[in-house]
Parts: sequence; C-alpha cells; structure tokens
Amino acid sequence: MDSHYDQVMKAREQAKSSGTRLYFAYSTILDRAAFLEWRSQHAYEFFDLPEGQLAEGQELALTYDFPSRWWGGRVAGLRDAPGETLWGRLFAISEKDWPIVRHKEGAVTGMCVERPVRVRVDGKDLEALAFTTNPARASSDGPVSGRFVDALVRGATAAGLPAGYVARLRDPK
Repeated sequence: MDSHYDQVMKAREQAKSSGTRLYFAYSTILDRAAFLEWRSQHAYEFFDLPEGQLAEGQELALTYDFPSRWWGGRVAGLRDAPGETLWGRLFAISEKDWPIVRHKEGAVTGMCVERPVRVRVDGKDLEALAFTTNPARASSDGPVSGRFVDALVRGATAAGLPAGYVARLRDPK
C-alpha cells in the first residue's frame, strides 16, 4: 500500500453511489498478471475490472512519451492521429471505483491525465475516457521500455485484441 491509498479511499467515499464512466483501456492494465500484482500491492483486492468489450479507439495512436524509472524506459500514452485506430477494451466503471482506476493509470500522481476519446464498439460510436501522459511530463528522452512493451503485448493478447494489432505493438516507434 502506498500513500495514495487514503486519498483514493476518501474519493470513493465521496463518490456518487450510482452512475458509471466508460473507460477505454489500451495499455498494461489489460495484462491481468500485472494488474493483479498492482492491485495486491495497493490493497485493492476488493476491486476487479468488469469483463469489458472489444473497442477500437478512433483517430488515435500510441506515442512513447513518458520516461518511467519503474519500467526502465519510455512508456506509451495517446496522440491524436487522423485516420488511425488503436485497440483496447471498453469498461463501465462505477463512480465509486473510478478513483481506483485513476490511481492505477497514474492520474493520482500527476503522471497521466484523463481525456475523452471516441471508440467504436459493435459498430456504434461512443465517447469514453482514457488516460494519457500529462503534457507537462512528456519527453522523448531515453529508449522505449522493453518490459513495458512485453506487458503491453501480453495484455493485448489476453484481452483478445486483433492479432495484426498485437503484432504492431511488438515494434514500437
């Protein structure tokens, strides 16, 4: 457990009891083993991600723009990319559990920020929230983290993302 646990639990207590947020997950949260390890380290064993649905982020691409000491290199955020798509899963997260997702994604520490994205699920366009690198902390310094790419590929494979997309993840640009 880290110092953010109390902050997250207070936000959970203050959250509206009803309502959900649509969350587009495209990164290492899809790696079940890594998620379970993080969840255990932060005392959130009571929380689990719902099943979610395969989703295609519209006009988006990955950009490796955050140097992470923990991952040992740069990790991915999002960039606007007309004509491109990015795969992930769409989850309906309760308002009460949203602070946990914010913690996992690094918004609590200021590493990441929430941003709206457009996703396509079963032929329908929806608006969701995703997390990306805080622009004030973005940098192209250093190499892309190989450990991060491995976790990204594991998560994408486990999440059932298209094989062609998973293959592209193996070669970050």
